[in-house]
Amino acid sequence: MLTVDQYEYIRIAHRVYGKGIRQIARDTGHSRNTIKKALRGEYSGYKSREYQPYPVLSPHIHIIDRWLKGDKERPKKQRHTAVRVYNRLRYEHEYEGSESTVRRYVRDARIRLGIDMPDVFIPLDPQLGLEAEVDWGTCHAILAGEYVKLKLFCMRSKGSGKHFVQCFPCERQQALFEGHILAFSFFGGVLPVLIYDNLTTAVQKILRGKERKLQESFEKFRAYYNFTPRFCNPGQGHEKGGVEGLVGYARRNYMVPVPEADSLEQLNRHLLEQCIAYGDHRMAGREKMVNELYEEEKQHLLPPPQVPFSNVEPRSGKVDKYSTVIIDKNRYSVPTRYAGLKVQVILKVDHVDIYHGSSKIASHPRLYGNNKWQLNPLHYLELISRRPQAFESARPIRQWREVWPECLERLFKRFCQKQGHTRGTKDFIKVLMLFKEHDEADVINAVEDAVASNVSSSEAVAHILLNAITPKDTSVLPLDNWQTLPSPDLSVYGQIGGAV
Repeated sequence: MLTVDQYEYIRIAHRVYGKGIRQIARDTGHSRNTIKKALRGEYSGYKSREYQPYPVLSPHIHIIDRWLKGDKERPKKQRHTAVRVYNRLRYEHEYEGSESTVRRYVRDARIRLGIDMPDVFIPLDPQLGLEAEVDWGTCHAILAGEYVKLKLFCMRSKGSGKHFVQCFPCERQQALFEGHILAFSFFGGVLPVLIYDNLTTAVQKILRGKERKLQESFEKFRAYYNFTPRFCNPGQGHEKGGVEGLVGYARRNYMVPVPEADSLEQLNRHLLEQCIAYGDHRMAGREKMVNELYEEEKQHLLPPPQVPFSNVEPRSGKVDKYSTVIIDKNRYSVPTRYAGLKVQVILKVDHVDIYHGSSKIASHPRLYGNNKWQLNPLHYLELISRRPQAFESARPIRQWREVWPECLERLFKRFCQKQGHTRGTKDFIKVLMLFKEHDEADVINAVEDAVASNVSSSEAVAHILLNAITPKDTSVLPLDNWQTLPSPDLSVYGQIGGAV
């Protein structure tokens, strides 16, 4: 193959200096036919062969074709790669050729046999206000100093591109419903068609074609909001590629660096701000901003119900000997006087409320996982006061001591030093009971003042607390015209003395 420099030399030598073809061939070392081609036309560079022979690989080509045809019936992730074909030929059939030759043949053979053909997509122009896509993703965050794994709920309008992202501790059905409720509120309406994977929280059974047997609770939910669910073919997540891309976009842009927040609520407020700010973004291939398209889209949305869906799950339970109720393999405490009684439980996505009759007796953040204990130490103080030896080892107290302020620890040590361990513990429990009836910040302030004043009894701490929270009468009588006030009658003092 001639280089550009050689092509130029041949043409200059012949056309400018009049050298003959035979002489140029001797000077350059190229054949006369090559010289003639250079003189006849433009430089064309390398021209690929119409047929590529495989002299070393030829005896093995039928073997490769058989392997590749067999791959059609195999799982996609367990099919032959070009490297695997090369290694099998070497060890099983004594192939001595190069790996690059095998790669080149396998690439061509796959196209010829119609195996693993690249996907081709149709460019779409979605209708405004018609469809949205829903999906879950996984992310991590630091909440209250703890590194936790969370689930990203994502809903994206196909028409305007406006999206909604929030974090949940799980992908359970209640979380799915809560994500929808919040998203409908964010969009200001309900998009008529929602597109999903085949979520087990929504789909009970996949039938032939597009037919699905839905979970009964999901059927009720969609009937309440009047949207039509549409589900992708199994294993074809690209059918809702917009929200698939949103999951990655949100994770890369909203969750990098790994966000830190005091609570899940604070983290979700941050995500909501990011979703609102995205409205000023213009997507590739669109002439208008996301918010401009969304303003046109809003008029096509279904109006949300006046009353949101009641996303609660009622349960019944019984308080056990530890004064806890077991819900989804986790324990939640109630006051010890309810031990052995039946209770009703209202489960929310992030909260658990426990009732006895019509009275709420306990409320806790909801736990996810197994064998976790959510204990309110105030529920156990009366029982512990009768058994002060259990104070140090009581699980609710041990959990509380991990987070309570240092002033409580210092006060407890002082009580034990001044009154002895048993009496000091019982008296300290009376201080802890102040948290039942008073604001936590007020009690902590009173304890700090008590520590600073070297107080060593619960009565003194209670006195400091009541004195701090009791409103003082600071009214002042006006002194206008004080000269006109009548003088006191001092004779009454003599009458009092005589009476005595």
